[in-house]
Amino acid sequence: MGELPIDINIQEPRWDQSTFLGRARHFFTVTDPRNLLLSGTQLEASRNIVQNYRGEGGPDWPHVSPGAHEHDHHRLHAHLLQAGPVLKTPTVVFWQWVNQSFNAVVNYSNRSGDAPITIEQLGTAYVSATTGAVATALGLKSLTKHLPTLVGRFVPFAAVAAANCINIPLMRQRELQVGIPVTDEEGQRLGHSVTAAKQGIFQVVVSRICMAIPAMAIPPLIMDTLEKKDFLKHRPWLGAPLQVGLVGFCLVFATPLCCALFPQRSSIHVSRLEPELRAQIHEQSPSTEVVYYNKGL
Repeated sequence: MGELPIDINIQEPRWDQSTFLGRARHFFTVTDPRNLLLSGTQLEASRNIVQNYRGEGGPDWPHVSPGAHEHDHHRLHAHLLQAGPVLKTPTVVFWQWVNQSFNAVVNYSNRSGDAPITIEQLGTAYVSATTGAVATALGLKSLTKHLPTLVGRFVPFAAVAAANCINIPLMRQRELQVGIPVTDEEGQRLGHSVTAAKQGIFQVVVSRICMAIPAMAIPPLIMDTLEKKDFLKHRPWLGAPLQVGLVGFCLVFATPLCCALFPQRSSIHVSRLEPELRAQIHEQSPSTEVVYYNKGL
């Protein structure tokens, strides 16, 4: 094996992140399920290569690989799909709580910005996010008691979509309070913006909802059809693994494609920023018209 060339920037993805295709290729690599088959030794060796090549610590912003919620989400989504029309309220509460607790960890780990957050603030955000999301799921479930079974199968998706609108902003509320760093094109920090934080969180919410559509909309349709067939009627034990497989298959494609909907390094025009920050940027860098920020994941 030859040595790595010295002009590789390993802080940046291999593909052009200004295009959807480039972002999709990057996230397909990051969320590849085959990564789960790598041994601890292989992972440690890769980590050492990166650290030695970089010659320093980790990246500037907190970031957890989106693969962390790809290979676990397919199991959680399968439980939620079953919980919709079949299981009783305590079971629905349990699985929604598990799912939203998992989402809370992912949302916090993949936040943007570097503002400190206290344990009390984090605990309040977690309780608010999970409670609000679970209450939303139960409310939607109660509205579908007298509707057809097929409609009931889509309640988990509606609950997950609504919960994302609650969980993500609450777990990232610190960004909405103090803002996130914005930089010029060269990466020079120019200040903190709440407006940029709002835009970034909105983009993440849209991505997460879109990510859930295939995994929570397609399997219910397929399962509703299969459950009417004699093959599955005579083999009811196949229902759960089949549903898990369908959800997992959908997420293998939905996760990277939806993560790629918006650039990780997003931009916003200076004219849309807060007046104080806008004036500060015009004073520091009069020629800057667009600033950049990490939207989180």
